Amino acid sequence: MHEETVYDALTGAPDDARWAFGTGFDDPLAGVDTTVPEGVAPADLGAYCLMLGDDALVLAQRLTEWITRAPELEEEVAVANIALDLLGQARLLLARTAAAGVLGPCRERAGASVPDEDALAYFRDPGEFRCTALAAAPNGDFAHLVVRLLAAATLRLAAFDRLRSSRDPVLAAVAAKGVAELSYAREHAARWVVRLGDGTAESHRRIRAAVEAVAPLLADVFTPTDVELRLAAGGAAVDPAALRAEVLGVLDAVLAHATLEPPSWPAGAPPRGRLGDHGPEVAELLAGLQGLARAHPEATW
Repeated sequence: MHEETVYDALTGAPDDARWAFGTGFDDPLAGVDTTVPEGVAPADLGAYCLMLGDDALVLAQRLTEWITRAPELEEEVAVANIALDLLGQARLLLARTAAAGVLGPCRERAGASVPDEDALAYFRDPGEFRCTALAAAPNGDFAHLVVRLLAAATLRLAAFDRLRSSRDPVLAAVAAKGVAELSYAREHAARWVVRLGDGTAESHRRIRAAVEAVAPLLADVFTPTDVELRLAAGGAAVDPAALRAEVLGVLDAVLAHATLEPPSWPAGAPPRGRLGDHGPEVAELLAGLQGLARAHPEATW
């Protein structure tokens, strides 16, 4: 199926069935040709979409933890909307993962009526998740929220901008839709970083501390896995190492406007999160995310 046709299939829903909010349909990829392009290994494509989907799902969960805690109502709505955008991306990416044949033991753990993307979200154990520490790290104060969001949105936007030309038309369509959402998230976070950095002595102290706390979380985000390298060589994915200069350049520019000295950005580290090696914070997060679905499998509402 031609890329434009796939994009239309993803974005052509009526206004009351916006794909980013997971409403108005049973299958998020209904009507879309999910055939894996020739020359692309289905297992690799599924594994890559799982990485991107897990980052979105886990970061969305971290953002929703801010509901009722934001400093003002308008900001609470903004954070919730960004989380919903990420949740929509996660649903499509996890559905693409399943369509590529990558499910594993979660399919058996979930009931027969549980959609594949829900099985991946709710019935995998912590070691089966492929999110980065940047997405999974526990929340700090509001300054930490906006700095982490700035870093994560900048990184994801740089990747999605390139993924619009992916050889997989489904992944390309998801990326094309996500670019606008991520652009808003990055701009929103950047405005807050500048506002706090160039504000009071206390807000400046807090944003500086947040930068120092978030910077180490970027240690492994530019280190490619073997899956990413194979797919990037075939034109289906992005080598994260190619994003480093652009992402750090954006972060340095925002910090300069915020009257902050850029930190010493960490050198590369093994991609532990991409390989399922997480700290206890992921198990804690998943206990909240998955608890209801596991307590009442196959429940309908």
